[in-house]
Amino acid sequence: MYSEVRKAHEEAGDGLSISGVLNHLNVSKSSYYAWLRRGPGKRKEKRLHLQKEIMDIYEGSKKIYGAPKITEQLKTDGHKVSERTVGRYMRDMDIHAWYRRPYTRTTISVNFTDKLKDLLKRDFSPEQPNAVWCTDINYIHAEEGFLYLSCIMDLYSRKILSWELGGTLETGSVVRAITKAIQKSGCRPKVIHTDMGVQYTSDEYIEVTEGISRSYSRKGDPWDNACIESFHALIKRE
Repeated sequence: MYSEVRKAHEEAGDGLSISGVLNHLNVSKSSYYAWLRRGPGKRKEKRLHLQKEIMDIYEGSKKIYGAPKITEQLKTDGHKVSERTVGRYMRDMDIHAWYRRPYTRTTISVNFTDKLKDLLKRDFSPEQPNAVWCTDINYIHAEEGFLYLSCIMDLYSRKILSWELGGTLETGSVVRAITKAIQKSGCRPKVIHTDMGVQYTSDEYIEVTEGISRSYSRKGDPWDNACIESFHALIKRE
């Protein structure tokens, strides 16, 4: 009731006094001013403090954290709070997790022939390790400019077998990542799946993947390589 008095007075501006609002709502002056002196209750203070903590974590994550990760961070900081409560406070504060677009094209396609086939056909669940690897190049915006991350993933375990970071979209990073993956795993996969970027149709790539069946996503379709695309999108959000 008392908060309604304050709200009504603020909305009325200079057109209505506190006394007028109190008379209209049939509230005594003594009760209202006693409420003002008491200040916000402990529950409200706790809520306001938690909302401030939520906002600090949200801003600190560059607005990419949603309720689950903010709740996790709050619990790490010693707060006893549920994800449901954090989600409700975030809605009250009109904030939500902001996600980057899941796919940004950074490679340049050339003219392809019917020889480049999608052998995987979105079957992302091989029956044994090192049966199918997938790879992709992802750009990362850093202070010094763009960096390019090339990763090799084993689809059976979703494990990243190797990675290379470079300042350009050179084929060399791709070749080095594949070479490292072969050395670490001690074997070569039956199939390796990529998009149709020029790095994956180059002579260097064909040489390093000799004896491996090369599979290609359809032109302009990131979902054909969704596992590695999803992993790279997660890195960007983080």
